[in-house]
Amino acid sequence: MGVITKSPRGKLSFSIVVVLIFSFTFIVLLYTERINLLSSTAVFNSKSCAKRGYSKSTKNSIQDERNATEENRLKSILDDRFIFEAGECNTARGKWVYNQSFQPLYTDLSCPYLDRQVSCVKNGKPDSDYRRWEWQLDGCVLPRFDAKLALEKIRGKRVMFVGDSLQRGQWQSFVCLVEFLIPKDQKSMRRGRVHSVFTIKDHNATIEFYWAPYLIDSNTDVQIIGDPKKRILRVDSIEKHAKHWIGVDVLVYNTYVWWMTGTKIKSLWGSFANGEDGYEELDASVSYRIALKTWANWIDSNIDQNKTRVFFTTMSPTHQRSADWNNKGGMKCYNETKPIMKKGHWGTGSDKRIMSVVRSVIGKMKVPVTVVNITQLSEYRVEAHSSIYTEMLGRLLTDEQKADPMKFADCIHWCLPGVPDTWNQIFLASL
Repeated sequence: MGVITKSPRGKLSFSIVVVLIFSFTFIVLLYTERINLLSSTAVFNSKSCAKRGYSKSTKNSIQDERNATEENRLKSILDDRFIFEAGECNTARGKWVYNQSFQPLYTDLSCPYLDRQVSCVKNGKPDSDYRRWEWQLDGCVLPRFDAKLALEKIRGKRVMFVGDSLQRGQWQSFVCLVEFLIPKDQKSMRRGRVHSVFTIKDHNATIEFYWAPYLIDSNTDVQIIGDPKKRILRVDSIEKHAKHWIGVDVLVYNTYVWWMTGTKIKSLWGSFANGEDGYEELDASVSYRIALKTWANWIDSNIDQNKTRVFFTTMSPTHQRSADWNNKGGMKCYNETKPIMKKGHWGTGSDKRIMSVVRSVIGKMKVPVTVVNITQLSEYRVEAHSSIYTEMLGRLLTDEQKADPMKFADCIHWCLPGVPDTWNQIFLASL
């Protein structure tokens, strides 16, 4: 028989000790791995977690964190959001945050290139709080407008904004956001009835505006016809305007408010030679779709996507009906002092059919078009229109006209500086 050797009482065999050590090590490794996994569940949290972590040299770090200021907490929130990427960040989802310390890069007194129509404070608007609201995206960090970066991005390029007076406002905003950095002898402005050009000599760059309120041809492009019923659109023709877009490096389009006349739109195929003969009266969304397809076909046939970037700014909402934001006793946008805070507010000044047309047509184009979605964020800004602090037919409103805001308040155009600066903030981040 083999001899069985017993271990002394109270002592563990070597094999048992090894098993215990191995088990303890395995448990520690599992625990450590679980901590590592928990601390890295979100890639974009790693930076902010490091900022909020413990310091070996600070015994009171927990108390310090509890006593963090509102500013630090806001920074932590920002750190947890994605850095802006065009196509990845939804610019329609966010909120307007009031920032008392925010100062715009220009004012309507400092920038010499603003039309009087949008120079609200200069025209007597008593408050300027509308300038201090910042658009904060829900899931992304929208970088502030960097004038130096903008100038570098457009160096050696032609940038052209094409569309109506709202697009002209975005153009003027972009010019004013960068012009203060340019020496006087290196910049110039040439204004035209249809085509205006701001030149930056030392950058060999231009920021241009081309007037084409419908994008396609019409009988009211230059000699504006006040009565919408007398306007005729040639929805299958665009060449008269489009020949001026050839060779431009960055094209930014917009067309909306001129389509919203409340009447059927006279739409014509073929020549204007016979006057109004041959037109058909179409719903705005139907005529808009045909016209936008004409524009899209021209872009796809004439634009080299390796040389030219194309952008499309969505519709700028109007605020003509105060009942839309539950101010039933109001007078359009007049005397409003704060944005609408109801999440997802959508008023009668924005046509979802038009948004659907834009999405449908652009989605089928060969040339990639970057959509600058400004509609929802602008919907909230009922207080930021030029209202009665504007001009009409080249003259500032009289005291008598100002006393009748239901008739004379402009709730279509925006004060500058103001909401269009945010449009350009998104545009630059997408550029």
